[in-house]
Amino acid sequence: MNKQNQRNEQVVLANRPDGLPGPDNFEFRDAEIAPPGEGEVLLETLLLSVDPAMRVWISDEPGYVEPVGLGEVMRAGGIARVLDSKDPSLQVGDLVQGRLGWQSFPTIGARFLTKIDSSLGSPLDWIGPLGGTALTAYFGMHNVASVGVKDRVLVSAAAGGVGQMAGQIAKIAGASVVGIAGGPAKCDFVVNELGFDAAIDYRAATSMKEAVEAACPEGIDVYFDNVGGETLEAALANLRLGGRVALCGRISQTATATPYGIRNLGVLIGKRARIQGFLVSDYADEFDKVRAWLGEQRAAGRLQQRVHVLEGLQQAPTGLRMLFESANTGKLVV
Repeated sequence: MNKQNQRNEQVVLANRPDGLPGPDNFEFRDAEIAPPGEGEVLLETLLLSVDPAMRVWISDEPGYVEPVGLGEVMRAGGIARVLDSKDPSLQVGDLVQGRLGWQSFPTIGARFLTKIDSSLGSPLDWIGPLGGTALTAYFGMHNVASVGVKDRVLVSAAAGGVGQMAGQIAKIAGASVVGIAGGPAKCDFVVNELGFDAAIDYRAATSMKEAVEAACPEGIDVYFDNVGGETLEAALANLRLGGRVALCGRISQTATATPYGIRNLGVLIGKRARIQGFLVSDYADEFDKVRAWLGEQRAAGRLQQRVHVLEGLQQAPTGLRMLFESANTGKLVV
């Protein structure tokens, strides 16, 4: 690469959103490409992940990680190619996964990167069905919710990056699965392409509680929650004895000024049920083992993930807005 003709294009946080995030909250900046120091590598970004958690990261309210600072490069995971290396573990041309940020040519410590095993899948696979969303779905379903044969499972945001994987993983475990998605096209995708047993169109429902009750007449053993709010309340109302809720996300609540107050937590007592939040990073020691399992399921045709790709770093802020407008189907990638 001729560094004299290249700049590190970056997307930085310009201001904190009040409501839905989008292009107005970011600005573009060109920076010098930093040569790698000892233990570092210079990368060319190929793919970047766009995730609902980003709305939390750009808020100044306390969260599970430090917020992105004003003027800082937007935090994001992605896939990149090594252009220059000052670490023996990575060579020029290697493909890696890591927290790259929204930038075109980052320089990062090799210890923060994972070398891609191309035998498991392509770079797009590694940000999709072998990436963080798939790992999140696996650990939420298995380590948190203990999904098993004949469980009755409900998954919200079922056409999204995590939701579609969570439902398929539950099906592989022998459960019956109902997905919640927005609009007929997404519901059709969830049932006819992903293999869920049924789908609820939340946009057409006048009462989420009644919609869940109708779709799950025998109740719910496992609820994988990506949205929070009224949908979480509806799921709690339909829990069976010993029900488990894996609390993964709350996208319906992260951009609203008046969060929805859950009114029926008392059902957890009589149902001897539990809600557990989790972060995929809690299970980092198991990533390699689970990726191998995900690769086996994909090769056997039991697991797929639709990836919604936007072209060009300039599209990243628009992509973030799309998540909160339910304008994407599948894992959103730039």
